[in-house]
Amino acid sequence: MRVELWYYLAVGAILAATLFCLTAATMPAVMQQGNYSSRSFLRWYYRRKGYMPGRHALLSLCAFLLCVLFNLCFSFFGYEIANLISLIPFAGACILFFCSGTRALKVPMKRTSRAIRIFVIWWFLLALVVYGAGVGLSYAAESLGGAFYLFRYTPITFVPLLFPVLYAAANELSKIYDVPHNARFVKYAARALAQSSCKKAGITGSFAKTSVKTMAAAILSQKYRVVATPSSFNTPLGIARTVKEQGLDCDIFLAEMGARRVGDIRKLCDMVQPEYGVITGITSQHFETFGSLENIRKEKSVLAERTQTVILGETAKDCKRDALVEGRDFAAEEIELSENGTKFTLRIGEERIAVETALLGRHAAEDVAIASALCRSLGMNMQEIAAGITAIKPVPHRLEKSEANGVTILDDSYNCNEEGAKCAVEVLKLFSGRKFIVTPGIVELGALEYNKNRALGESLVGLDFVILVGETQILSVSKGYYAAGGNEEKLVTVPTLKAAQQILSRELKEGDCVLFLNDLPDIYG
Repeated sequence: MRVELWYYLAVGAILAATLFCLTAATMPAVMQQGNYSSRSFLRWYYRRKGYMPGRHALLSLCAFLLCVLFNLCFSFFGYEIANLISLIPFAGACILFFCSGTRALKVPMKRTSRAIRIFVIWWFLLALVVYGAGVGLSYAAESLGGAFYLFRYTPITFVPLLFPVLYAAANELSKIYDVPHNARFVKYAARALAQSSCKKAGITGSFAKTSVKTMAAAILSQKYRVVATPSSFNTPLGIARTVKEQGLDCDIFLAEMGARRVGDIRKLCDMVQPEYGVITGITSQHFETFGSLENIRKEKSVLAERTQTVILGETAKDCKRDALVEGRDFAAEEIELSENGTKFTLRIGEERIAVETALLGRHAAEDVAIASALCRSLGMNMQEIAAGITAIKPVPHRLEKSEANGVTILDDSYNCNEEGAKCAVEVLKLFSGRKFIVTPGIVELGALEYNKNRALGESLVGLDFVILVGETQILSVSKGYYAAGGNEEKLVTVPTLKAAQQILSRELKEGDCVLFLNDLPDIYG
């Protein structure tokens, strides 16, 4: 081949890779949401009735047909010119698909160095594949000649079919740098935690980890200097980032500890070395990755085994340990629920005190009790705890109440488990106006998803309007709803949250209340 052709192919590969990247803007966010698991990413991409494979297949077909058409129409200029002109419809198809496919992500992607690094590697792999295909097709055209020479580059339009495999490969290649780099980052944080004189507490459980951590931080801050992992930072990297950014100039360090697989809690305990532990409760959340409820219970129990003092929520009482556990005996008693908050009697051991919080739901009272038991173990008295409870603010997207145009909105969209869903529906039924719910069901329950979502559907009977979103679990939810005597006219299914919002804009009136229960992230959408 001529030297200038090598140059043109390189330029063309760079251009094609850049255009291809525009057509798959969702993939980096989904990879991030799946905790950079190539398996989770590929499962999302190829899931039944998936959105992306069909989209990329359509892109390939449209680009192929347009390039063939333009090559034929402009062949009288010569093969080289026709090939060059065919780049116009190719670029147009990619840009059109980018514009038509742009949609707001439910969980915005964080532009971390890791995410950017994977994207750059993916772009390089795309360019390499396009360049390699261009060189191979050029050699084949010189050998075969004739009409093949005119259409020699059209097979490159089918590269979008390789997008998921190449992106997963880019993710794996990035680990060559990420794994040792992250290990050093975590090791540094672990050393800092080991050298710090602050008291360290780990908080885990199948649900309410972030809520209990936030509540405990609010109460403890009335008396102590507290550093807590922000938001839902509950991995070794999340904790390491907290140590780096916030430091350890504190009296108490609260570390949220998440687990999706066996061994995760042990790694976090090795890093933090907590003296105090909290296990909020055990449910079938993450059953999909753990395989059994017993595995979940054993994994959470690791925190009980590794701490001097552990606080156990009601559904975690069977997380056994040999030593006597301080703070086990506590409860939220005489709970009074209302539209405006929750009143209850906080009991820790033999001590009792009446408290009140703006948080909604029976589970809020129980979570406050768990957080209060930890605070009592850390040295606060009942009066200090009661004062701290009044300072607790709603955790964003955890049954957070707001109002708009006379309509009450209950935002419980962050996550969903069977216990939390039950409590959220109970709160919704407290309101006097018409009651609406928008939900896609519950995920990450593996083999239990059908029965748990059917039970959720049964609990929705009596509401004025039920909107089921998507395709993930809505069939089992609707079956449970109808089996329990639900009104067919009050249930509707829609493909997207946007469609649900359009219905709400027509139906909602002043005095109504709507609950958004579990807005699934894009990896399940």
